[in-house]
Amino acid sequence: MKVVWGVLTMNLEGTPAIKFIKLGDGGKWEDACINKQQVIRLGYESPFHEDSLKGNWDPVWNFWFEARNQKRGPASSALNQIKDFYEQPEETVWITFRSGLMYWCQAEADVSERRDDECKGARERKVKGRWSCHDLNGKLLSTDTIDGRVTKVQGFRGTICSVDQQDYLLRKIRGETQPDIIKINETLSTLEKQIEGLIKGLWWHDFEILVDLIFSQLGWQRVSVLAKREKDLDLDLMSPVTGERAFVQIKSSTNEGQLKEYIEKFTSGYDHYDLFYFVFHTLNGNVNTSYYQNNEIKLWDSSRLAKLVIKAGLVDWLIAKRS
Repeated sequence: MKVVWGVLTMNLEGTPAIKFIKLGDGGKWEDACINKQQVIRLGYESPFHEDSLKGNWDPVWNFWFEARNQKRGPASSALNQIKDFYEQPEETVWITFRSGLMYWCQAEADVSERRDDECKGARERKVKGRWSCHDLNGKLLSTDTIDGRVTKVQGFRGTICSVDQQDYLLRKIRGETQPDIIKINETLSTLEKQIEGLIKGLWWHDFEILVDLIFSQLGWQRVSVLAKREKDLDLDLMSPVTGERAFVQIKSSTNEGQLKEYIEKFTSGYDHYDLFYFVFHTLNGNVNTSYYQNNEIKLWDSSRLAKLVIKAGLVDWLIAKRS
């Protein structure tokens, strides 16, 4: 048993089935099911709840065969979805989508019938714990980070259906890294270390050009030239999106005393700037850089720069400089 983000996870071991469930036409029951009542809910109202509980599916089939104008395909589809709701075990993982997030839960086996006017005739199963839109590590399950072969079920016209990529999705919910991503991350980590070495071998002037190119690729616009027009300022930047101004000081090699000096200059004499970036590739001495960083002061070391070189598409430029 494991409690994570308010979800009581009874059994996510092995390979439980995963089912998509649409919570009402147009998602009309999403808020009630997910935020208020902690249930999964099925429409398909028919007078055969007791038969369904007993697994006596013939009268249910006959009802939906007539309700679907004696068309076997639509009747079978309705029956199969109802059977899934009644018969899926407690280990089954149910997913749904709301406001750009994937929610998931497991549900108790007991099925009840609503008799109130709000959704009379609907069937419900209580959720174990709560619905969650996070994986077991607490990471948000945003639809833009989920394989499209999973999220395509949002277009399903019925209520319950199976989901493709079930092994992938279980790993996603468990917060496990996908096997192919593990290999890529290992390769990327090696590449970043190699890029760090290249950065540290740059001539100081080329290092300044690299930093300038990184900021440019990230959308910053240079207000003044790279040359030392002001003795304390290497780059004067502006963000055309936010209107923020940034003071950038670049040092290929530095120390804690120099770092403190420039932070003091920024905080005491550059009120018209919103941000201060202190960029370096080598920091001499044992320095706790996180102590100096906040919302206004950013420290970029060789590790951070290596990631940005990749993100900004500057690997070829760096290789050419060092070749």
